[in-house]
Amino acid sequence: MSSRENILSKIKQNQPELLPLPDLSVLGSEKYDLVEKFTEILEGIGGKVLQVSDIEEIKNYIISNYPINARVISTLPAFSDNRDWQTADPHSLKDAEFLIIKGQFAVAENGAIWLTESEIGQRVAPFITQYLAIIIEKSSILPTMHQAYEEIGSIDYGFGVFLAGPSKTADIEQSLVLGAHGARGLVVFLV
Repeated sequence: MSSRENILSKIKQNQPELLPLPDLSVLGSEKYDLVEKFTEILEGIGGKVLQVSDIEEIKNYIISNYPINARVISTLPAFSDNRDWQTADPHSLKDAEFLIIKGQFAVAENGAIWLTESEIGQRVAPFITQYLAIIIEKSSILPTMHQAYEEIGSIDYGFGVFLAGPSKTADIEQSLVLGAHGARGLVVFLV
């Protein structure tokens, strides 16, 4: 028996007793306002949350707060008729200023939003655009990541990402830079 096999054999002989996994059903059972918590967390990490009643409010906000001549791309027909960018070379998005998409659901405990390729059009889109707007229905906010993973389940999305806040990084001197690896700004519209 080689020394490797000897070591592995001893490890197998000295395994700890298997214990059942803890019951996590209590997580997320606390009663609090999910919209308020989601807003608090997302704004605390640099995002902006606006409660709106319809698409027109979103359009008006975008027109009044972002450059009118910016290249806006969207997977939603209400914001853009052009869908060519979704099948084009990802490099063609280098001048995309603003992406407007709808998220599947959000998580109150950390401000994360679940996105898949069906929402974002191209994998690179939410990371290459300068500004990102995500529309979320208030009723789709979940309390914790445990509920979020239950929601995702074993469905094969191909590509999915939890996105929380604008891109940021900080060095050892605590100099914070927004937009270092992705969007410089994130606004979430709660409908």
